[in-house]
Amino acid sequence: MAERVCGGSRGKSIRCRAAVCRRPSEPLVIEEIIVAPPMPREVRIRVISTSVCHSDILFWRIKDFAAAMFPRILGHEAVGVVESVGEDVNEVSEGDTVIPTFLAECGECRDCKSPKSNLCSKLPFKSSRTAPFMPRYGTSRFTDLNGEAIYHFLSVSSFSEYTVVDIAHVTKIDSGIPLSKAAGLLGCGVSTGFGAACRTANVEPGSTVAIFGLGSVGLAVAEGARLCGATRIIGVDVNEDKFEVGKKFGLTDFVKAANSENKSASESIIEMTDGGADYCFECVGMASLVQEAYACCRKGWGKTIVLGVDKPGSQVIISSSDILTTGKSLTGVIFGGLKPKSDIPILLNRYINKELQLDEFVTHEVTFEDINKAFDLLIEGKSLRCVICMNDQ
Repeated sequence: MAERVCGGSRGKSIRCRAAVCRRPSEPLVIEEIIVAPPMPREVRIRVISTSVCHSDILFWRIKDFAAAMFPRILGHEAVGVVESVGEDVNEVSEGDTVIPTFLAECGECRDCKSPKSNLCSKLPFKSSRTAPFMPRYGTSRFTDLNGEAIYHFLSVSSFSEYTVVDIAHVTKIDSGIPLSKAAGLLGCGVSTGFGAACRTANVEPGSTVAIFGLGSVGLAVAEGARLCGATRIIGVDVNEDKFEVGKKFGLTDFVKAANSENKSASESIIEMTDGGADYCFECVGMASLVQEAYACCRKGWGKTIVLGVDKPGSQVIISSSDILTTGKSLTGVIFGGLKPKSDIPILLNRYINKELQLDEFVTHEVTFEDINKAFDLLIEGKSLRCVICMNDQ
């Protein structure tokens, strides 16, 4: 028998509310579901707050690919409290504050032990097309009241009052730290952008940076570049209002993606920087913008870093002669090159010490019942991040 509240629910199924995506592009449905107890090496979490990321929207819209797996509980940026743990879990205990992440860090494999990679090989990152279940067991912890299984999303599924996450995807946070609801952004967007600038690109003092796409990830890149000492940080977006927003994160210049002079953004940046930016970041998820970013990356030493998630099957076309003769580099990165368990506490401390801006990324806040409004705000370009506050239970 499923318990409606967490009291005395250890080892039992919990009945709670979730925002379920039943069909692509349709509003999420708030309904009661059953959340099974955690298996060995798993943790059940009571979600305090969550937010909507563009990756949620991408897979919410998909209808023509194998990735279109429904019903599904989306969401992967969150902060929560451990309700119960499965066997062989020693890292966290009931009552601990945690941030779940879509990227694993097992701490045991060669990659997790190496400073060169953040891609765990024991529990490797898989796209949502191939990872709709718990990573160790290939089964779901969610069912609806009719007994039908509900798919997981990016190993987190935070659009639920309770979720089950593998311990390799859980980072413990010091419960004594006054934690803002924005801390959940460290589970994806802010960490991804900040890490891409500071860790992957290793932006140098006095350098020039160009950022394609000024959503929360792009502005987190600006924040990281600012803290690294970049002299010029150029933002590229279709929305000119983003420049005013971006100034607080370090933007110094703005280029409209399609301007009135019939000049491409890459051509404008090459002129502005006398040859191209030292570091270019694509934060939208469009193959054409990857090519634009690479085009305005400086010859000889320029780096282009891809952070945006494009539709499955999208391809970037760059001539082999450009790759051979320009000396530029092009790389993709997941989670900004950061290791979740190792680096999230460091970012959180920088936030507490008022070095890293975090609250500034939150432009709206809604209740769980209004989660579809959070989708609308992001789709319409009216918010950076909208925090969804789960009701007290």
